[in-house]
Amino acid sequence: MNYDEFFQSKLDGLRQEGRYRVFAELERHRGNFPRATNHGRANKPPVTVWCSNDYLGMGQHPKVLKAMHEALDRTGAGAGGTRNIGGTNTDHIALERELADLHGKEAALLFNSGYMSNMATLSTLAAQMPGCVVLSDALNHASMIEGIRHSRARCVVFEHNSVEDLRAKLSELPPETPKLIAFESVYSMDGDVAPIAAFCDLAEEFNAITYLDEVHAVGLYGPRGGGVSERDNLQHRIDVIEGTLAKAFGVIGGYITGSARLVDFVRSFASGFIFSTALPPAVAAGARAAIMHLKQSDDERAMMHLRVSQLRAGLDALGIPHLMNPSHIVPVMVCDATLCKQISDQLLDEHGIYVQPINYPTVPVGTERLRFTPSPLHSEADIETLLSALSGIWAALKLQRAA
Repeated sequence: MNYDEFFQSKLDGLRQEGRYRVFAELERHRGNFPRATNHGRANKPPVTVWCSNDYLGMGQHPKVLKAMHEALDRTGAGAGGTRNIGGTNTDHIALERELADLHGKEAALLFNSGYMSNMATLSTLAAQMPGCVVLSDALNHASMIEGIRHSRARCVVFEHNSVEDLRAKLSELPPETPKLIAFESVYSMDGDVAPIAAFCDLAEEFNAITYLDEVHAVGLYGPRGGGVSERDNLQHRIDVIEGTLAKAFGVIGGYITGSARLVDFVRSFASGFIFSTALPPAVAAGARAAIMHLKQSDDERAMMHLRVSQLRAGLDALGIPHLMNPSHIVPVMVCDATLCKQISDQLLDEHGIYVQPINYPTVPVGTERLRFTPSPLHSEADIETLLSALSGIWAALKLQRAA
């Protein structure tokens, strides 16, 4: 076998399908989010980033930067080892306490990413409980799917956000079977929200553990930023709340929260935790600063939601199709991979607007989109510039407009 030829043929296939991904080489500007230099556009002005997961701009917040600088000067760069062997720092312990408090839980456990927290926790819980059956929402994140697969437990997929289908599938399982219901609060591509209360009702009725991924909600919803479950006063009904430090909190890392016994169980058995070097203390300090700030301040959340509503109203006025949902994610539907890339390129090259095209396998073929994430640091002028650019492109390409 000619390995290089094989690799090239697969890459050529992606290009022919319009699915080959090109990374924009961005350099963010401290204190000037959402501006960034795109090093692929030599001698051109900074671009405006419209697809960042730094939803509140906390990656640029003075409190976060100050905490990270102080921790770096105090402790040095790295953690020095795994959490089990020399890598547990006071900043990790303080952050875990902050996270447990955020979600109203007894304990929390840090991981190096949200992907790892999902994969390691789900694989450990499902593998260790004899005969466990995992009931997984059809649109769960790849990290959740990978964790369930790795556990080798039986997985039953239920229709997305369907209370009726979940009930039907739970009712088919013997009462004594251990059951784990895994779902998200805000789904990152469509922006829709799970019926958390109804899922909790079913979990209590059928004696199942609930596992809630709040990655795209922590920091953004609830009076203290605890997510949709906090906003809806449901935290006490969820067994495991998983989140990330890499989105609304502006740094990197993942975590779970739950009862002291459950968290200690994962800490003691999850290989993804046991064998990973701990997060740098400066990262933990920065995350804690962001969480502490957002527990006290609602200004960022309020402005973000205002900007979201302004963008949606503008799109509606122009007839540019976008998925309606109750969250902060605004997916503009193009529904063609090649066209989606073309629009993205035009926005960047002609208007200095960066939004990455989203295509398969992130979303199904035929549902390609531009995923906009307005932040509190986007201005009304930024929104007007974006809407004007989209309107011109839609007209030039003679694309269909919504009624």
